[in-house]
Amino acid sequence: MERVRKVLFISLPVVLLALGASGGWYWWNVLRFLQSTDDAYVQSDITLISPKVEGYIKKVRVTDNQEVAEGAVLFVIDDRDFKAKAAQAEAAVATGEATIATYESRLQLQQSMIEQAAATVKSAEADLAREQQDYKRYSALMSTDFASRQRFEQAEADARKGEAAVARSRAAFAAEQNQLSVLRSQQREEQAKLQQARANLQLAQNDLENTVIRAPVAGIAGNRAGQVGQYVKAGTQLLSLVPLSRVYVTANFKETQLTHMRPGQLASVSVDAYPDMTIDGRIESFAPASGAQFSLLPPDNATGNFTKIVQRVPVRIALPAESPLSGLLRPGLSVTVTIDTRNTGPGDGLVGTAQAKVR
Repeated sequence: MERVRKVLFISLPVVLLALGASGGWYWWNVLRFLQSTDDAYVQSDITLISPKVEGYIKKVRVTDNQEVAEGAVLFVIDDRDFKAKAAQAEAAVATGEATIATYESRLQLQQSMIEQAAATVKSAEADLAREQQDYKRYSALMSTDFASRQRFEQAEADARKGEAAVARSRAAFAAEQNQLSVLRSQQREEQAKLQQARANLQLAQNDLENTVIRAPVAGIAGNRAGQVGQYVKAGTQLLSLVPLSRVYVTANFKETQLTHMRPGQLASVSVDAYPDMTIDGRIESFAPASGAQFSLLPPDNATGNFTKIVQRVPVRIALPAESPLSGLLRPGLSVTVTIDTRNTGPGDGLVGTAQAKVR
């Protein structure tokens, strides 16, 4: 017994010294580079489903906790009023197109009227030229008494009538051209109305299409509030879609822990719900400000009752697409994140590099 005590007395300090040395070596080479926090949670970009139009819900095609594919029908709103509005808009477009076609015919007719007026002007100018020549001829004959005064006066009157006829035909020609400009202006106005009618038709068709509410992303349906017969307005929250395949972790590290953290560094993620498993992720990004700055009432440190508090900065941790916990993680689950800061350079990404480990 005395001998055992002597052995223990001699070996125990050696063992303690060896343990202390190995612990110090481990702290110096590994432990001091690890930054850990349990203020971390699983998150996902949850999509809130809301209608774009108001009306009564006619059909509900989804239940709580149901897996939904992208583009799947979730809700159907009663579309009778929207069909009527679309038909009304289609009728307005048809009316506008008919009006435009009528103006095309009127423009063609007006062009013919202008050509007719131009021909009348040429005819009046030809008659005027002939009558002016007769007037000159009779003026010459009048001076030599070879023509009667009555015939001379008749030629003079005919020449003046010809001038009036030319002026009248030219005025009619100008009026027909002005009428063409008026018709073109009216046609442009009707074309603008037609464009407006087509825009109204597009809006009506959009509203009709929006009566069928589809899933913008694939995910799990939750927090369903829409029921058959319920009257909803645009923006009413009906459902939440959670894409479980794209979850990530938000870890709130103290500002004193961020000194050597860089994007791409490995992160060991331990989920409280699955304590026997650990996932290797990577730092994806850092929040642009501390969590206090994004709170409803940010702190005002210029007040006289200032107390320094260590701030926390959200760090986004990307998780591997394939792991034993894929599809099992739910937003809101608590996790513990440990960052290895020995690698200060950016990583190569998660695809093909992040693996799940079993303790």
